[in-house]
Amino acid sequence: MDLAIETHGLVKTFGDNRAVDGVDLAIRAGGVYGVLGPNGAGKTTTIKMLATLLVPDGGTATVLGHDVVREAPDVRARVAMTGQFASLDEDLTGLENLVLLARLYGYGKAAAKERGMQLLEAFDLAESAKKQVKAYSGGMRRRIDIAGSIVVRPDLMFLDEPTTGLDPRSRNQVWEIVRGLVGAGTTILLTTQYLEEADQLADRIAVIDHGRVIAEGTSGELKASVGSGAVRVRVADPGDREEVARLLAETLAAEPVLEPDGTTVTLRVDDPTAVAGALQRVGDRGLRVNEYSLGQPSLDEVFLALTGRPAEESATETQDQEVPA
Repeated sequence: MDLAIETHGLVKTFGDNRAVDGVDLAIRAGGVYGVLGPNGAGKTTTIKMLATLLVPDGGTATVLGHDVVREAPDVRARVAMTGQFASLDEDLTGLENLVLLARLYGYGKAAAKERGMQLLEAFDLAESAKKQVKAYSGGMRRRIDIAGSIVVRPDLMFLDEPTTGLDPRSRNQVWEIVRGLVGAGTTILLTTQYLEEADQLADRIAVIDHGRVIAEGTSGELKASVGSGAVRVRVADPGDREEVARLLAETLAAEPVLEPDGTTVTLRVDDPTAVAGALQRVGDRGLRVNEYSLGQPSLDEVFLALTGRPAEESATETQDQEVPA
């Protein structure tokens, strides 16, 4: 198996805080590998060790066949990293930033400008080439930050929560950029708190909590690991929802969850064949259901089952405290 990243018992501590507590990873080259977890789980610290920005306190890690401690320069020559916050000079224009980076990589003056314009056009930023980066929107900043990371296309790219704080349109633009990088042959290690992002992009996902990998697999495998399906029922009259929830709970022997929209009830079920009888009982009571669906649990439900708390709660906790400022 051709591995881009391999770690064994990776550890990093900050005082009494064991931020990474024995992480084992085996990540194949090609595609997107997602690392999912709440703030403080150890995601950013793990990436910084793999990118040679932090030295591990224990365990081993190789990136593209090179040890991150003994062969750090070889790792740096083949990887790029885009962190949670834009790292370009905000007083320079978009083009000036890219030309500066290209010159640092050894491009001549004319070639650096040409490469900068190529990237600005590819990332739909050509019209803003002469604007200072501090005038860019959040989505534009993320795009030019990624552009700066691929002035020379890396074999492996670390994307640390690249869409945090972006609106849905900007997030989708970043997703398309990630897919384009993979199509061009770059392996992506993506950390995220957004379950939909992991579902959309990642070929495989590791769930990290309290510095440890607590689950790993494809999105489908993680959903199947919860051990049950889920039925979602949307009632015609919001006033009937509690009665529908009670009937479904009695028939399916499951705990109902009342969704925030005011009309939907969700229940986890072990026996999908019992759902038809439950819905028939609802209909016999004269209660109308507009729609229902039966399928695998969502990644949100997997996250709740694995960590004991919903993703929404985790994403709004105090900002990541893994690495001291």
